[in-house]
Amino acid sequence: MQCKICENTTEFFSDAEILFKYNIKYYKCANCGFIQTEEPYWLDEAYSEAINHSDIGLLKRNSDLVCPTGNILSKYFDASRKFIDYGAGYGVFVRMMRDRGFDFYWQDKYCDNLYAKDFTYKENEKYEALTAYEVFEHLPEPVKEVEEMLKHSDNILFSTYLIPADNPKPLDWWYFALDHGQHVSLYTEKSLTILAKKFNKNLISNGKNIHLITNKNVSGFSFKLLTKPYISETLSVLYKKKSLLDSDYQKVLSNLKPKGE
Repeated sequence: MQCKICENTTEFFSDAEILFKYNIKYYKCANCGFIQTEEPYWLDEAYSEAINHSDIGLLKRNSDLVCPTGNILSKYFDASRKFIDYGAGYGVFVRMMRDRGFDFYWQDKYCDNLYAKDFTYKENEKYEALTAYEVFEHLPEPVKEVEEMLKHSDNILFSTYLIPADNPKPLDWWYFALDHGQHVSLYTEKSLTILAKKFNKNLISNGKNIHLITNKNVSGFSFKLLTKPYISETLSVLYKKKSLLDSDYQKVLSNLKPKGE
């Protein structure tokens, strides 16, 4: 198979059973290290529910990302502007960020918006930055999807775990997520750098799981510090904003009123 990131030739990496029924093949790029599955014919079944049943860490993950996100947006962006959460799921993260004072909006092609119904994105609006947390590993065509993201914002702050240096096989690394079969693209820092360069942008990474595609002048050391657990919580006090909870409540009440009143 051709690598979906750098277009070089891939080599067979491993096979594994997904969804407890399908034996599939994984291919690794010899140039950039990107790992992709064979063409994912099983995705309709894998997404029979938009949020997979085994994702019991959804709330903790969103909570853990609030402080580093607030830090980065406050230091390197105009925190008074609008932001979009791409692939936002139920809207948990949008609600959490609005509670922290950041004007976030929800976007998701597949999932119901449960917690941010009055704060859905506008198709033709440009946002200061776009977050895409735990999205990239789900993308069968990463280049096309990043191109779509950049229509909404020039800056993409996202999370996806980098492939460990020892190149674990599917049974040796939980992030292959064999039980639900939704993780079809796995990245090295080199592959993400190449992906960013395709759009004439730079990649900033904490070397583990949080990354930024941008043209802004961002210090790699500072980025790592702002996203480091525990440290990011302490630093977030410096960037504290007034919560939007009260004003959001008034907006929700206004939207609930019958037309004409």
